[in-house]
Formats: sequence, structure tokens, C-alpha cells
Amino acid sequence: MLDGMSMDQLRTFIAAADEGSFSAAGRKLRRAQSVVSQTLANLELQIGLALFDRSGRYPQLTDAGRALLGAARVAAGSMDDFKAKARTLAEGLEPELAVVVDVMYPIAALTDVVRAFHAAFPGTPLRLHVEALGAVLQPVLDGRCRIGVLGSLPDLPQDCNAEYLLSVPAVRVVAPGHPLAALGGVIAHSVAAAHVQLVLTDRSTLTEGRHFGVLAAQTWRLADLGAKHAFLLAGLGWGSMPLPMVADDLARGALMQIELEPDPAVGPVFSMRAIHRKDAPPGPAGRWFIKRLKQQ
Repeated sequence: MLDGMSMDQLRTFIAAADEGSFSAAGRKLRRAQSVVSQTLANLELQIGLALFDRSGRYPQLTDAGRALLGAARVAAGSMDDFKAKARTLAEGLEPELAVVVDVMYPIAALTDVVRAFHAAFPGTPLRLHVEALGAVLQPVLDGRCRIGVLGSLPDLPQDCNAEYLLSVPAVRVVAPGHPLAALGGVIAHSVAAAHVQLVLTDRSTLTEGRHFGVLAAQTWRLADLGAKHAFLLAGLGWGSMPLPMVADDLARGALMQIELEPDPAVGPVFSMRAIHRKDAPPGPAGRWFIKRLKQQ
């Protein structure tokens, strides 16, 4: 009986456990609730154990169900990896490589990687997008880009794999003539909040209603890091920037670093990760691209 178990049964079991009801699992799997219920009943019959307690309004995992859920995830994940690797091998070299890169990634390092990629894969066109926050993740999720380089968004969906690349220091800066520049020591959030804060806006809807390190009541939201940089130099507000982009400005006094009291929502670095969907791993050119990014 156990040899007759199918991957579809395990995926249905996982969906029902994650979604909290058979009807919600049906919506996720795009099948009727009755089909989900029958699939799970057949699975329970095969293994000789009840996976769900159906006595309440919503099914609850039994002790056996909780014990087997982790193993089901491992089995389903292994099958996903197998299918993804098989698909990659069958595809061979990508006809083109689409990559979306976080705007916080150092442009000099990215330029070196792109130059080396062109030399190594002269026949493979590279389609490169530069975005921020959820707009880095969205093209990977919807399949427009095979690889994403994500750093300004801390969250990652379960259906994506991530590989650490490097850390980019972040600094808060103002122009020398800005009122905050005259304050010494650690600046309280309440003081900084009284001045215009320049922040990047998310071109996707993935972070709608969420704020990352926004303190000020008055914010100017910019979709381009270059525009934010120009506004900071002009003294139009304060904000966080990747250190490599403003290092020269700090050295020549065009910008000044300010220190705010610690904020758990904003770390001192942007942790850059290469991401891709588990069911669509990169091919040879993509793997080369990620390996080269790690070398930076």
C-alpha cells in the first residue's frame, strides 16, 4: 500500500496543512474540495494513520500528521529539485539570460561581472534590469527574469532558493548645509523625523503597506537611486545610501554621515543574495553569472 503513494498526495497533504482547510487547499491547487478530501482520505488509508482530525470546524493535524509533514516537505522538495535539474540539462545553454539586480548592489562590481560574462558567453544576450525592494523579486516570481540579486528586501518566498553573495555597508547621509549635519553624536529618531526623509519607492505591490526604516512624517519617495543621490547632494533631505555609491562624496565633503539611534528594522548592511525560483534554476550561463558574482 505504501508503494502506491504518489507525489500528488504528498503535495495535497502539504497544501492542506499550510492553508488550514481542505477548501483553501483546493483553491491553491485549483481543484475541488471534494477531490482534496478524497485524495487525503486515500493517503490516510494507504499509510494506516489519520493525518487530520476532522471533528472541528477546520481540520487539524494529528500527532502523526505533524510528525510526517516534515518528511513530506523533504520528499516534495527533492522531487522539485530533480525535475528542475532535469529541465535545466534538457534546455542546455540559455538562449538569453535575464537578470534583475538590486539598485543597492555596487555598480562597479556589477560592471566587472557583465564584462566578463560578455567575454565568456558572446552569443548569449544579457537582459539586465535594476530595481529596488519588491520590484527585484517580482520579475523572478513571474518568470520574466531567471536570476535576481536581492538586498533591499529582507523577505524571501518559500518557493525561491537563495545564495549569499556579499554585504554592502549602508550609511545615512546629508549635505553639509542640512540642519542635521550640525548636530553631533547620535541623533534621536524624533529629531530626524522632523526633517524630510528621502526613500526609495517600490514599483511592485509586494511591500504595499510596509515601511523599511521610514522615520519621518514627511517623505519624498523616489523610484531611482540616482535621483535620491542627487537630492541628497542638493540638501533636499536625509536618507540611507549604499556606502560604495557615496564614498567619494564623503571623502570630498559633499555629503556627511550622520548617526541615528539603532533601528531594528534597518541593519548596517544590505545582505546581497542571488535568488531564483526552485522550479526554474539557472542554466550554465546563469550558474556562471552567480559564481562570478560570488567572486566579487
